[in-house]
Amino acid sequence: MAGKDYYKTLGVDKNASKEEIKRAYKTLAKKYHPDVNKDKDAEHKFKEINEAASVLGDDQKRKLFDQYGENAFKQGSAGQGQGGFDYSGFDFGSGDVNFDEIFDMFFGGSPRRRTRARGADLRYDVEIDLEDAALGVEKTVRLRKRNNCSHCNGVGGEKVEICHVCKGTGQERIVKRTPFGAFQTVASCELCNGTGKEIKEPCKVCAGNGYIASEKTLNVKIPKGVEDGSRLRVMGEGDAGMRGQQPGDLYIFISVKEHDFFERVGNDINIEVPISFIQAVFGDEIEVPTLKGKAKLKIPPGTQSDTVLKMRGKGIPYSDGIGTGDQNITVVVDVPTKLTSGQKDALKKYADTMGEQVRLQKNFFKKIF
Repeated sequence: MAGKDYYKTLGVDKNASKEEIKRAYKTLAKKYHPDVNKDKDAEHKFKEINEAASVLGDDQKRKLFDQYGENAFKQGSAGQGQGGFDYSGFDFGSGDVNFDEIFDMFFGGSPRRRTRARGADLRYDVEIDLEDAALGVEKTVRLRKRNNCSHCNGVGGEKVEICHVCKGTGQERIVKRTPFGAFQTVASCELCNGTGKEIKEPCKVCAGNGYIASEKTLNVKIPKGVEDGSRLRVMGEGDAGMRGQQPGDLYIFISVKEHDFFERVGNDINIEVPISFIQAVFGDEIEVPTLKGKAKLKIPPGTQSDTVLKMRGKGIPYSDGIGTGDQNITVVVDVPTKLTSGQKDALKKYADTMGEQVRLQKNFFKKIF
């Protein structure tokens, strides 16, 4: 690679992870920091380390460097602006320098914004039956949360004025000095908690917050076709925001109980149904359970055990409202175990009439064994 090799500068492999790059940067930055290292070349070396870390610590810049080398930054270089720091006035040995924080802020990190004004999101767990998952159901949800104060209508009090600290923006800029210069971050205003307003006469009920903790009851509609582990979002039903600010959301986490005899596979449901030997031989019409009650099912004559019969449209509706799964019935022939002497004689006579087929069956087993 022609020109500068940022990987070589930091002493890392080209495939190094971001964490490895960060560790290498911290080690070298401590070693060559001008307040610690008094060699005449230390400051220049320190700036090279800075420049290398600023590129390799940012995914997009690193990708450009890997493709085009340092030429990728000739016009508005990522390294420009990294040098020329004022190191005076920083006591490196005092332990006040947080290189993790500097790396995050200076090399690809983003300012952290606190959002106290918005209400918190909440979670509520609901367990439903398989029938409810198929047909949809309305559940009553009772939860204790922050609700708007009815006394002040969520405003927080009277004589509301623009916050004199943030000038109504709800944010304040914080300047932090580091060995690399001054960095500016943005956070929610401490005085107004991000609302941009000051309350000169706070509400005595909610102490100026605009909300109080109380119980609320909601009726939540769970749609047809939900699956186990589904999540529903109820907008605006989380905690109330500070002084009338935006509320959080409520997330309903759904778990579906295991059914006594139905098994769900996607949008189909499976069930085993026993039939008698006579029903299997001659056929019959039987009643079988479905998610909506009982339904008629025809058993064809000569049905074998473990035959699967399909009832179309008797499964779970698709969540998009288009179509419904099927119900698959596995027929299990119930072989009688207790027979009277008369029943046994009748079966022996039946066997005699089927003698040729019985001999074929015996010959079949002889071939196997």
